Amino acid sequence: MYKDGIRVVIADDEPITRMDLKELLSEEGYQVVGEAADGFDAVEVCKQCRPDLVLMDIKMPLLDGLSAAKIVYEENLADTVMMLTAYSEREFVDQAKDIGVAGYLVKPIDEKSLVPSIELAVARSKDMKKLRKDMQKVSERLENRSIIEKAKGQVMAQEGMTEQDAYDYIRKLSQTKNLSMRRVAEIILMKSGGQ
Repeated sequence: MYKDGIRVVIADDEPITRMDLKELLSEEGYQVVGEAADGFDAVEVCKQCRPDLVLMDIKMPLLDGLSAAKIVYEENLADTVMMLTAYSEREFVDQAKDIGVAGYLVKPIDEKSLVPSIELAVARSKDMKKLRKDMQKVSERLENRSIIEKAKGQVMAQEGMTEQDAYDYIRKLSQTKNLSMRRVAEIILMKSGGQ
């Protein structure tokens, strides 16, 4: 089943809400790995547990849920954060969207919509995470290519080689020195001061 293995942290200053949610989630096959009563504790529990999902109340003492959620995302402490709140004001929804919160549940929580809401939010977060990773790889590839192209140009100018010969030279160095082509290109550029 999809929800098995999803590790959850519940952050709410109301013990009864935490208890109800824990019971509901456990019955549905989720693994509640931590609880917190304020935003600071929520961040600390997330640091220790690295959960898949955090259900975080907006209004909490010391550090509110939105601020805690922002820290959780910035420090990559959980994949998905969903806000719990008795307030459905536009201002909170907009702030939650800006932070990257994946879902918003209004209290009292409707048991029938809890699991579908969680599953959609977790799936969307996984898709976004994969997309970010893919974008990072593409960006890295482009950067590598750009550095290799500069080094190739440098080799062509200094050694009077053709473009293909310069590329083969960098590739051969990469293989014999057991370094990435990017690293070889960086060294060539450093050596010639052309970076």
